[in-house]
Amino acid sequence: MPDAAVPAEDVPPAPRPLREPRIRPLAIAVLLHRDHLLAAEGYDAVKGETFYRPLGGEIEFGETAAEAAVRELREETGLGIVVRSALGVTENHFMLRGEPGHEIVFEFVADVIPGSAPADLEPVRCLEGEYSFTARWLPLAEVLAGAYRLYPDGLVARLVAWVRAD
Repeated sequence: MPDAAVPAEDVPPAPRPLREPRIRPLAIAVLLHRDHLLAAEGYDAVKGETFYRPLGGEIEFGETAAEAAVRELREETGLGIVVRSALGVTENHFMLRGEPGHEIVFEFVADVIPGSAPADLEPVRCLEGEYSFTARWLPLAEVLAGAYRLYPDGLVARLVAWVRAD
């Protein structure tokens, strides 16, 4: 017996992209503490790659990039930070878990405010809204030597130049 035709109103709509493509303005802080830097740990199953990115997030309307970096670190970690210097601004085209991304990233070097510093260098549980993730204190010398995959691309080279100039 042939299948009955499905009425048009019962046919589900074509799937839409998970998110609309757009350029995201971000501010990130390379937070330094006891010769380590704090970076979110991620894993891309499509690439089979563990990677790290300094913490930060989207710049809100009316906010400077440096203010966004300070706010994002406070929201995600509870740590108070102070921006030491601007590191650079980069346009970041990337693939994450098979999906394309496009960001304009303002990068800053920052320190923990005295009295707000963590007692140890244990991994930090971070919150971004309802999403939880882990950030790790990576030894700065190992990062500068290329031991970790750090994003955005070129960040390690900019950090090396900053360390040499400081």
